[in-house]
Amino acid sequence: MAGFPSPFGGSDDEALFDDADEFVPEHIPAPGEFLDGHDVLTGDDHVRFHELTREVFEARTVYDMTFNYNLARLNLDTRHRSAGYRYAESADDDSVLRAEFTPTTPFCPQTHTLTIGSFRAWNGLSDRHDYDLVRVRADAMHHRSDAINDRLEELESQYLETGTLETDGDDDAAGPLGTGQGYGAAGRTSDAPF
Repeated sequence: MAGFPSPFGGSDDEALFDDADEFVPEHIPAPGEFLDGHDVLTGDDHVRFHELTREVFEARTVYDMTFNYNLARLNLDTRHRSAGYRYAESADDDSVLRAEFTPTTPFCPQTHTLTIGSFRAWNGLSDRHDYDLVRVRADAMHHRSDAINDRLEELESQYLETGTLETDGDDDAAGPLGTGQGYGAAGRTSDAPF
């Protein structure tokens, strides 16, 4: 009996994903305001950095738990054509890469965790790429992008000042955005949009 492709990823649905060595602009998000005015990676440059991203995310276990796969795979998932990462070299410093994450929905509850995990992975394994700093932001389409991006800026400043990625744990255990709002029944927060 023929099976149905899983909406969450897995080995049975490889036809739903672009090849890792392909750059398919219509299957990835358009560059947003964080990348505006900077040298957006396209073609082989995008593919090379995204392959490195897959390796770094695998090493640091940056996984999208909704789809049960390495977050880098979202860029290749043809079911989510406007979601994933886009990259640009900073116009004023080519040792800095900007990475902008567009989630699958404006209310994606993982955006905070995924962007912080991405920041820590890229900068914690900086010996694997040619950038001194990878700056990360959530696309403005997310309903909490301002708060998420404020936290990412704090982490970036701390990293530049100390050279470490140490945290006080507020991004992991205290609830979304370090608000102290723990998770209630069924893993929902008290500020859930629905």
